Amino acid sequence: MLFTVLIPLILACFIPLISKYKYTIHTGVFVLIIPLAIFLYFIRFIGPDFQTVTNTYPWIPSLGINLDLYLDGLSLLFALLITGIGTLVVLYSIYYLDKSERLGHFYVYLLIFMSAMLGIVLSDNVFALYTFWELTSISSFLLIGYWHFNERSRYGALKSMMITVFGGLSMLGGFALLSVISGTTSIQAMITNADTILDSSYMPLALGFILLGAFTKSAQFPFHIWLPDAMEAPTPVSAYLHSATMVKAGIYLVARFSPVFADFEWFFIIVTITGIVTLCWASYMAVRQTDLKAILAFSTISQLGMIMAMLGFGTGAAIFAAMFHILNHATFKGSLFMVAGTVDHETGTRDIRKLGGLYTLMPITATLALFGTFSMAGIPLPFLNGFYSKELFFESSLGLDGGTHAITTFLVEAVPYLAVFGSIFTFVYALYFLFGTFGGKTQLQKLPKKPHEAPFGMLLAPMILVLGVILIGLFPNAVNGTFIAHAAKAVYGGDVVENVKFWHGFFKPAFLMSLVVVGTGIVLLITRTKWNRIYQILPGRWSVTKIYDWIMAKLDNWTENVTSFYMTGSLRQYMLIILSTIFVVTIGFMLITSGFTIDFSDLAPVSTVEVVISLVITAAAIGTIFAKRNVAAILIAGVVGYGVSLLFVIYRAPDLALTQLVVETISVALFLLCFHHLPNLKKQHEPIRTKTTNTLVSVGFGAMVTLVGISAYSSDWFETISDYFVKTADTIGGGHNIVNVILVDMRGFDTLFEITVLGIAVLAIYSLIKLKTGKGDK
Repeated sequence: MLFTVLIPLILACFIPLISKYKYTIHTGVFVLIIPLAIFLYFIRFIGPDFQTVTNTYPWIPSLGINLDLYLDGLSLLFALLITGIGTLVVLYSIYYLDKSERLGHFYVYLLIFMSAMLGIVLSDNVFALYTFWELTSISSFLLIGYWHFNERSRYGALKSMMITVFGGLSMLGGFALLSVISGTTSIQAMITNADTILDSSYMPLALGFILLGAFTKSAQFPFHIWLPDAMEAPTPVSAYLHSATMVKAGIYLVARFSPVFADFEWFFIIVTITGIVTLCWASYMAVRQTDLKAILAFSTISQLGMIMAMLGFGTGAAIFAAMFHILNHATFKGSLFMVAGTVDHETGTRDIRKLGGLYTLMPITATLALFGTFSMAGIPLPFLNGFYSKELFFESSLGLDGGTHAITTFLVEAVPYLAVFGSIFTFVYALYFLFGTFGGKTQLQKLPKKPHEAPFGMLLAPMILVLGVILIGLFPNAVNGTFIAHAAKAVYGGDVVENVKFWHGFFKPAFLMSLVVVGTGIVLLITRTKWNRIYQILPGRWSVTKIYDWIMAKLDNWTENVTSFYMTGSLRQYMLIILSTIFVVTIGFMLITSGFTIDFSDLAPVSTVEVVISLVITAAAIGTIFAKRNVAAILIAGVVGYGVSLLFVIYRAPDLALTQLVVETISVALFLLCFHHLPNLKKQHEPIRTKTTNTLVSVGFGAMVTLVGISAYSSDWFETISDYFVKTADTIGGGHNIVNVILVDMRGFDTLFEITVLGIAVLAIYSLIKLKTGKGDK
């Protein structure tokens, strides 16, 4: 399975080459093959006899971290969504994005994101999962900010990254706690040791950290504010990230760890409250929006809250309903995002106040929107998959059991009413989207472009998704036994058997709740202009976005003040801060840990030559302070380096001596070549306070280095690593020169990256020189 994760990343490296021919063949045509091939690979696992698949690849064995890939029903469901919806999104983007766009950038970002999402849902190792998790944040940041010349795109990209990365770091803390508690980094092993985790006093903290990561990623209240601003991304990005994949990563995380925390009552309380509040608030706010994608953004938030609430319920029926709705939501919401993009593409606007009457001008698009919105609204029709999962949601909300806390008892009573409330506004915003765009009278004078039906290629992807809506609605049990039931089993921990059917009886509570939703929703939709003034009261002038902007403004001011404090342009102050910090931290740590150890019992005798050379080095070092000319200071400093090389010769380390000689010679030569660019060494009158500070810092830092060296030599806390290198240099590295073997073989990657850093530094310096001389503009 590893190739399914790596292939998009590998092929992303070749996209810049392919995109050079985009005016001949659209780059998306080549990219389309990748998700389609991976989708076909995963679809072969579908079936009633599905068995889990596990692959292990060593990564950091010394820390017990492997790249463990685990394919069960839950990961299969998400892998199919990632690759299936990904295929349709790429197909849609071929017709949506003009060839003049930066297609190479777009598809590179998209493939990176696809790899990251597959890595999340297939990883069994928590730290591998976290690595892919943050990669989704980075790639989504690039995708949301794709049109970087728009200020709102940059704002939305930064906002999404700040919130999701904050949650990701929190999640990492939770993973670290879980790995310490359970003694493993494997998610499946943690599930096996769930009792040990539940008995730990650190478990509530770990749960809180992990849920924070999930809530930020899946745009749960109050972290939902990043999703509406992310709608500044191109529509293919919105259809992919914000309906079927990225926003469901938090859902996946909660589902994956449900077997660990499900028996903890506060898991039910926190997840249920967060989900149901998100459902109600977002559905209520969606009716307020005037931008088509903003309506869909809040509708996505509300649907995610509904799924999160069902995961919080924790019953078999609720888990099955959640898995079923994950699939259904991807089909109807993906098609609606594409419909919104098509309307924008053909009319030049997404403002619903300027739209209307498009059914006669764009009949196919309107028909697709009708199926998508009716399914999202939960209209009781047997060919709409959204109705089935909404009915299951109502049924699961009625089947909750009480707990030991009073808040649990309250939730059991309140959840069904809140579910109806959220579903009423879901009905309203769904039909508001449909009729506000395609119903009523046309307003051609307000449209930037004269609308007409989109080309067939742009309609093909939403057609396939709408076909999925209909087929799942007509044959719900076809997807039930083949992979939805397997996904529910992976989350619930046992078999979840549900026979999905349209009609349960007229007087069944769930159906009566649906009738209340439809009846009340119709009334609210018809009278929307009369009651929408309520938004002036709630939320009124208050919003979570304003709180976010206020926090970011305060952070900007604080960081600017802190930076201005130490970024004064004074090299002396920079060195003072750096050396003082190192001194305080090092000495403080050594005092706390009793790190000072002095043992002179096993020292080799000191020869007269060593004493003489050491005195010369000391005198040269002191002499640099009193040198009055550049050349003199450079030559005296060279004496220090050459003196150290002589000590290496005496200690029978010829390689080190030669290295020191080469480095010192090059350094002195370079200084001499450019000494005329250096400032003259003029004696400056400095106050006593400055001289005293300089003396204290230099003497203190030198004493610290001396003490660290003596303590390191005198300590015997563990076996020295030199014995390992002496024994293995020949057998592993194939060389008798231990130093060379260490640099080239044992720590070859360190050397490689050091050279890479130097190369980057050279390029940066070269760029600065070009910039300064003005040659970079030529």
